Amino acid sequence: EMTDTDSNKNKEAKGQGIANIIAGCFGGMAGCAMIGQSGINIKSGGRGRLSTFVAGAFLMVLIVVLNDVLIKIPMAALVAVMIMVSIGTFDWSSLKRLTRAPKSDAAVMIVTVLIVIYTHDLSKGVFAGVLLSMIFFSAKISKVAVEKSADIQAKKITYRISGQIFFASVQDFVSKFDFKEKADAIVIDFSHSKIWDASAVGAVDTVILKYQLLGIPVQVQGLDEESSTLLEKLATSESKIS
Repeated sequence: EMTDTDSNKNKEAKGQGIANIIAGCFGGMAGCAMIGQSGINIKSGGRGRLSTFVAGAFLMVLIVVLNDVLIKIPMAALVAVMIMVSIGTFDWSSLKRLTRAPKSDAAVMIVTVLIVIYTHDLSKGVFAGVLLSMIFFSAKISKVAVEKSADIQAKKITYRISGQIFFASVQDFVSKFDFKEKADAIVIDFSHSKIWDASAVGAVDTVILKYQLLGIPVQVQGLDEESSTLLEKLATSESKIS
């Protein structure tokens, strides 16, 4: 983004992963040069791959060849350099955006920073942030909307489902159906929904079986190919799928 050029993120992640594995074999610490080394390269005028290679090669020369000189540098001096790098690379405008951002996003950012500071371990902070983001995302998409319409002449009730049906939304999905209403047929329309996992299939099964116990046939329609295949493989109830 800083150089306004495209890049293959998957290739970059694979290269970094391989490099970290090899570094670990030599007792090195895994890391990412994006914030410090790459940021300094770009601000110093480096734009190509050669700048990255030269930085890495020179660092290796310092460690292997000039190790006796390197260890004489006071740790306090290195700390001061890292503090200046942190100040220069920190996105200060993110503090202003924090008050305007969604509460869930703000919570993830704050929790991640606090855990990193408390544990002195970036990986634990990142893990907690990712886990918290997954929880918030699951909660956000677990809401299921159901629109019910009745055909009085045909004595048929149609339930149009909107939302994602998976392990976190199955309870909400089942609660949307009224099993006390009298009807000759029930239609469940999944045109604006998707079935994701075995828990979702179990919830659909529960609804169908409850209606079948009442002697009411159920027709499932609007399923995409993946949802239809999953339902056919895992469902134990018998219903008409169209």
